[in-house]
Amino acid sequence: MKTENVGFIGLGNMGFPMAKNLEKAGFRLSVYNRNITKTEGFSTGTAVQKDLADLVETNAVIFTMLTNDTAVSEVYAKIVELPIQGKLFVDMSTISQELSISLANQLLGKGAALLDAPVAGSTKPAAEGTLIIMVGGNESDLQRARPYLEKMGKSVKHLGKNGNGIAAKLAINYFLSIIYQGLAETVLFADQLGIARHEMLEIINDSASGSGATKVKTPLLVEENYTAAFALDLMLKDIRLAQQAGANYPLLDTLLKTYQQAHDKGLGQQDVIGIIESIRS
Repeated sequence: MKTENVGFIGLGNMGFPMAKNLEKAGFRLSVYNRNITKTEGFSTGTAVQKDLADLVETNAVIFTMLTNDTAVSEVYAKIVELPIQGKLFVDMSTISQELSISLANQLLGKGAALLDAPVAGSTKPAAEGTLIIMVGGNESDLQRARPYLEKMGKSVKHLGKNGNGIAAKLAINYFLSIIYQGLAETVLFADQLGIARHEMLEIINDSASGSGATKVKTPLLVEENYTAAFALDLMLKDIRLAQQAGANYPLLDTLLKTYQQAHDKGLGQQDVIGIIESIRS
């Protein structure tokens, strides 16, 4: 299989393990992070770039995994000023549809291409390479990126034009925000009625109401340890993005109120299921 030089920008809780999977697969990899300490832990075979422009210059397929619209805008504002003709950028961040489509058009005008390819799954699937990757963009660009995406995810779903990957991500995270609030309320109700938390969670997970989402949060709820796999503030951001994209449903206002209250109580950097602490107090 013929492969190209690959770059990865953004080595946070998700980006680091995703880039490590590319390294483990043996691709010619370069990495960049604004905070260079985040580049520690890669092998000597991976090039650590101290300058964004150097990474872009030396790689043909470049992945970005950044926090929000602001971070993505800042990085791509620099990228579009560089010689990028023929390069493929794959943005795996969760951002607004509007920004993603705008970036795709800007890059097209520079002779480059963009795929939006956000993921379903948190830090454990990122480390295991079992993410679900939702892709918007041209089929030919996806085929170029597929060898790398398949090392980061167990499923790569092409959903059509630019912006459609983001659309699917906003929809699935809207659903997850409902699941997590419902799970937190159910556990608190069971606590109130004297049912041991681990017993209630076993019932949930063994019944039709159980899911991967409830199972992955079970240890955190039992141990009452809400170290972030997916931070609550990121879910609040995604609910707002869903609202901006047109979600106007009965639960939306409740979700915004509940997650905003948790943020206001200082829980934003805890795991999203830490919302239970806000609802309880």
